[in-house]
Amino acid sequence: MDIKKYAAEAIGTFWLTFAGCGSAVIAAGFPQVGIGLVGVSLAFGLSVVTMAYAIGHISGCHLNPAVTVGLAAGGRFPAGQVLPYIIAQVAGAIIAAWLLYVIASGAPGFDVSKGFASNGYGAHSPGQYSMMAGFLTEVVMTMMFLFIIMGATHGRAPAGFAPLAIGLALVMIHLVSIPVTNTSVNPARSTGPALFVGGWALSQLWLFWVAPLIGGALGGVIYRWLSEEPSGVVAGVKTA
Repeated sequence: MDIKKYAAEAIGTFWLTFAGCGSAVIAAGFPQVGIGLVGVSLAFGLSVVTMAYAIGHISGCHLNPAVTVGLAAGGRFPAGQVLPYIIAQVAGAIIAAWLLYVIASGAPGFDVSKGFASNGYGAHSPGQYSMMAGFLTEVVMTMMFLFIIMGATHGRAPAGFAPLAIGLALVMIHLVSIPVTNTSVNPARSTGPALFVGGWALSQLWLFWVAPLIGGALGGVIYRWLSEEPSGVVAGVKTA
């Protein structure tokens, strides 16, 4: 049963990375009809909404190491499952980035060094924001993301609407922070593209692990202090 949870997390993170980063790499700047910043933001949010309904009952639909760590810090996920969830998420993101690379490289003039939806700061920030600005943005955005996830999946929250609240939160996060870091709040999503860009993307990848993990843990702990009961483990079907 745990294997099915890990597979669900890998598939879900694959979809988030492929659809979200794919919207940025393939569709955002397409001449005349490109979807732009708003379209990319919606793509990331919709990827979470669709997968939350599809696999939420199987694995809890974390799709993000920072979410897994934040839920564990908030007492809503077993600590012993954190590492295998993260491994599955990163694997799904890497496979998605590979497939996206194969597809994107089929167009003339494709240049992976232009960014390939990687996250960055300083010279590699879309708006040239500093490392400190990027770090603070990623911490705060991930903290609020976890806060919303904890609340939306709370026992007293309106039933059935958690995927919408969580997906819309991710849209809002992207609308604000794409200019700062190209928006991570998800170490797995950052790792996949960075492996193909290499160089600067790999050298800056540390920030997009450290900041989201700190933010996720803070969000989980703060919400747990604010409203601990009633709650439920966000892990899908019960482990045998």
